[in-house]
Amino acid sequence: MNVRHRTVQIKGLDVFYREAGDPANPTVVLLHGFPTSSAMFRELLRELSGEYHLIAPDHIGFGQSATPLVHEFEYSFENLTEITLGLLDALGLDRFALYIQDYGAPIGLRIASRHPGRVTAIISQSGNAYTEGFTPFWELLFAYAKDREANEAAVRELLEPDATRWQYTHGVPADRLDRLSPDTWTLDQAYLERPGNKEIQLQLFWDYQFNLDGYPAFQEYFRTHRPPTLIAWGRNDEIFGAEGATAYARDLPDAEIHLLDAGHFALETHGREIADLIRAFLARTLT
Repeated sequence: MNVRHRTVQIKGLDVFYREAGDPANPTVVLLHGFPTSSAMFRELLRELSGEYHLIAPDHIGFGQSATPLVHEFEYSFENLTEITLGLLDALGLDRFALYIQDYGAPIGLRIASRHPGRVTAIISQSGNAYTEGFTPFWELLFAYAKDREANEAAVRELLEPDATRWQYTHGVPADRLDRLSPDTWTLDQAYLERPGNKEIQLQLFWDYQFNLDGYPAFQEYFRTHRPPTLIAWGRNDEIFGAEGATAYARDLPDAEIHLLDAGHFALETHGREIADLIRAFLARTLT
């Protein structure tokens, strides 16, 4: 089935999204991470479009959505959440499953914990909700949160081509390296190189610290509402470690947890396996 590419205005900003599948089918909303865009779901949209209605937006500051400069828009995960909710409301999506990856987790879990009746299921791919998931990768970013000026030069290195490529290649087994398309990190880097975009990303790096304040509410939501949950996580992820995946079981003992022999962008090397897991999971839970 064809993927449709659309743009709507939410709070005066253009929000781009990819759509696939029949709107009469159950909806899955796919929320991407850093430094990518809804392009990360390009194959999954085609894989699942026969059974599900899929919506994959680009966050403000990413991909084909609007990228106002930092003095024109307050870049925070709270505001990205509000834009995402605005999109879901504009599309008339009252009930949906959430696929969360990286930055998509604090956005999606804000939505789920504040509007639990709208969320039918959660699928997490390196979508962190526990402090156990933070690896040594985060030491620099947490130092930056405390002292931006002293750490900015080092943090800017995370926005350079080698760092972008590393996000895709680390943790990938040798026999699957040839599944990685260089188009992925080349496209991401092209978006990062747009005028003013690195300042946008620096602001979101700094704001990330406040996502941790939401973890108790996310975990309480898990315990209270017990959403059906599938974890499909790269066990070799050096950004959000496997301990972040297994921690879900503390509050969601019925969660399905699959640790794949993959890195941070597991869809790139294990897309078919993840699609099969999702198809079986949603067939059981959305009945």
